[in-house]
Amino acid sequence: MDATDRRYFEEEDSSLTKTMKGAATGLAAGTIWGTVVATWLDVPRVERNVALPGLIRTLKMMGNHGLTFAAIGGVYIGVEQLTQNYRQKRDFVNGAVGGFVAGAAILGFKGKSISTALSAGAALAATSAAIDAGGQTTRVDTGKEYYPYTTKKRADAAN
Repeated sequence: MDATDRRYFEEEDSSLTKTMKGAATGLAAGTIWGTVVATWLDVPRVERNVALPGLIRTLKMMGNHGLTFAAIGGVYIGVEQLTQNYRQKRDFVNGAVGGFVAGAAILGFKGKSISTALSAGAALAATSAAIDAGGQTTRVDTGKEYYPYTTKKRADAAN
């Protein structure tokens, strides 16, 4: 294991914390996506001067999408972290395993068929592996530390 991998394993976030963050991010993204989908699909069903039924349908759709995305995010990150800790390697295989399990378990359960589970698992695994193998990450470790304040005194501050 090289120094970069060792530094990654020594981060302050535990696997459980990362899993919870993944689920929370999925919940937020899914709720937003549910709002967009409800706006597109539910508009003809909303009646004039009757806001409550339309609001209830929109909230149900937001909750459904939010919980689905939260489950996918939580399972994906959780399995990825388990695989990474078991293998002691940080590569695209961890994300591919996490993607397959998340897609197969969550979307397969919702679709209620084995073929849907395998298709969703393969699609999420391929997407995750392609992103990880291509080096497309949201965090780049440059080795620099950034502070919200300066550590040097300004020349004009003494005047």
